[in-house]
Amino acid sequence: MQVEVDQSGKIGDTRVPTVLAFSNGKQHAVFISAIEKRLCLAEMRYRQTAPAQIYQKMFVGILYFLLRDHIAALDRVSIDTEYPGQDANIRRQLLNLLRRDRIEVDKEKIVFHQIGKSSSAHHLAIMVFRGKRMPDRMITAQELLDPGK
Repeated sequence: MQVEVDQSGKIGDTRVPTVLAFSNGKQHAVFISAIEKRLCLAEMRYRQTAPAQIYQKMFVGILYFLLRDHIAALDRVSIDTEYPGQDANIRRQLLNLLRRDRIEVDKEKIVFHQIGKSSSAHHLAIMVFRGKRMPDRMITAQELLDPGK
């Protein structure tokens, strides 16, 4: 089974929540509130995480929580390109988190490209973002700071 992953609510916009969702027969959506994003951001700055990497690391952490319980059953995961030029870094960080959980995934299974507004993943993400559907999981700042633990 192949799924697409899309985001609603930019991670860098700390006034709004962020939702990541996948869909294509199977559906799953994770949600992090604006408050939790701000808490995570403040702690990452305190930990002196490189400013250029903060939002990318948050994105990878949210992806991890979205995919970890499902990726073994998926043949291909197509992730919307949110950080152009960083696909290899995002894939590497995601695979490292999954391996920490002893989830082995072939790197070729994870691909990046533009996911359009007609995608079922986009529709699911926007429904959760607008409060018309409940997320399958709510993520806290603490979880996002130490994913895979």
